Amino acid sequence: MTEIEIWTKWESQIVNGLFPLRRFLGRSNHSVVFLTDHKSQGLSKAAIKLIPADPAVAEAQLAQWKSIAALSHPHLIRTLDTGRCKLGGHPFLFIVMEFAEQTLAQILPHRALTADEARELLIPTLGALAYLHRKNLVHGQLKPTNFLVVNDQLKLASDTIRPAGHPPATSAKPSSYDPPEAKDGAIEAPGDVWGLGITLVEALQSPSGGRGEPSDTALAALPPAFVDAVRQSLSRNPSGRPTILDLEAQFGRVPQSPAPMTPQPAVVKAPTVLKAPTQTTPPQNSSPPRESSSKARMLVPAIAVGLIVLVAIWAVMRPFQQPNTQLAVPSSPQTSSQPAASQPAASPLAASRNSTSSVSAAGAVLHQEIPVVSRSARDSIHGQIKVAVLVTVDRSGNVVAETLENRGASKYFAHLATESAKKWRFAPANNQDPRQWLLQFEFTRAGAAGQAVLHSPR
Repeated sequence: MTEIEIWTKWESQIVNGLFPLRRFLGRSNHSVVFLTDHKSQGLSKAAIKLIPADPAVAEAQLAQWKSIAALSHPHLIRTLDTGRCKLGGHPFLFIVMEFAEQTLAQILPHRALTADEARELLIPTLGALAYLHRKNLVHGQLKPTNFLVVNDQLKLASDTIRPAGHPPATSAKPSSYDPPEAKDGAIEAPGDVWGLGITLVEALQSPSGGRGEPSDTALAALPPAFVDAVRQSLSRNPSGRPTILDLEAQFGRVPQSPAPMTPQPAVVKAPTVLKAPTQTTPPQNSSPPRESSSKARMLVPAIAVGLIVLVAIWAVMRPFQQPNTQLAVPSSPQTSSQPAASQPAASPLAASRNSTSSVSAAGAVLHQEIPVVSRSARDSIHGQIKVAVLVTVDRSGNVVAETLENRGASKYFAHLATESAKKWRFAPANNQDPRQWLLQFEFTRAGAAGQAVLHSPR
């Protein structure tokens, strides 16, 4: 009888009368995982991990798991239940967790990640690690099997989390993901950086790439944006490694000016010359007024400009004065009465149940990409999170550059908004000059919404 056959024989058994072992999912050298459910929380799918109950460390392991259950972060797997049980006459400890559809370890045998995909993986990972390190906790086992996907959202396995400097309660064998300074599995925050560095090398290598501490040649072959960061992360001296905050500054944060200016919407034509923004503040007009202009000649244009600004402010504020809190692109009376069938179809993502949007009645916006936010992430929102992204649009209507104007209160939602902004599409322009639009996103527990406002630099 094979090892898998031994474990699958346990399928259909029920742990403590609560958690049926529906399907064998996999095992490590010290644990086995089954698909189960959690009826008391209304979950038809959950994962239950079983480990042999070592009398010397069993109580410490249960206490550690119970403390993990109190943690709350959108990129950490939720702990649902823990306890003791017996299967086949043998004592086990169990932990019930969110069910993950996929792991990074399942992807890497088939292909390596691209540089963009690795950055997408890094941003939520760094956020979760920063949360743990602030609490003097470590993840302890950063490796591809512990990078999970739940409802299209990356999460880290949480059953290995423990206080910094404490050894794990289980007898897991050491691996290349453990830092060289680890003793009996006890690691500090720099140890997580080491494990992340090893994982990045493995993720960015070809599927045939080997595991273990990489050579200088292997490091040099990484995408240029990762070479220095990974090399420093794999310093054998813990003090020589970057902190998670250092890595966030390099990969996860968008620089902003100390006092960003609020872009002004406009209803007039875009300026004749616009360049892709290189700073987070809107570009300023550099040409001074001509001294030869007389006050009389300036008076009429000034009045006209004032009227235009008043009209623009009225057009922008009007949607927010209506009872519906949904964000919408300002529309004109002529087209707002058109039947819904004449409007461009929303994208499949925007049509998901936890996202809402409305298309431009004037036809300026051809496609809106509204962020799809998982339920666990939405549950972490208190009130509203507003994010503004300034995009530059070329003549064909494609977004060619984006700048985060207002990141709101969360790097995670700012990243979602920025990635969605790249996929917006606008109506082609008659001239060759690029245009700028301010995309305003709002995140609440009900979902996400967005609007576009034509931007003109002051």
